[in-house]
Amino acid sequence: MKLKKEFIVHNVGDETLLVPTAEAGFHGLVQGNKTVDTILNCLAEDTTEEKILLALKDKYDGDEADMRADIADVIAKLRSIGAIDE
Repeated sequence: MKLKKEFIVHNVGDETLLVPTAEAGFHGLVQGNKTVDTILNCLAEDTTEEKILLALKDKYDGDEADMRADIADVIAKLRSIGAIDE
C-alpha cells in the first residue's frame, strides 16, 4: 500500500497536513502530529504495516500495541478518504 499521488504531505512546524489535489475525490485537509508524519512518510513508497511499525519503533519509545493501534487507525482514516493505493 502507498499514498495516492493525488495527496500531498505538507509540514508546518510540528503539524503535518495531508492536502488533496484537485484530482482527489476528497476535499478538505487532514491534520496530524509527528506520528502521523512518520506514517505518511512511510506511505510515500509501497510499504506494509510491519514496515511502518519498525519506522515508528526506530523513532519513538512506546508500547508496540499502542503503535500498532495508531497505525491501524491512521490507515483506516486514510482509506476512508480514498488516500491509499492498495
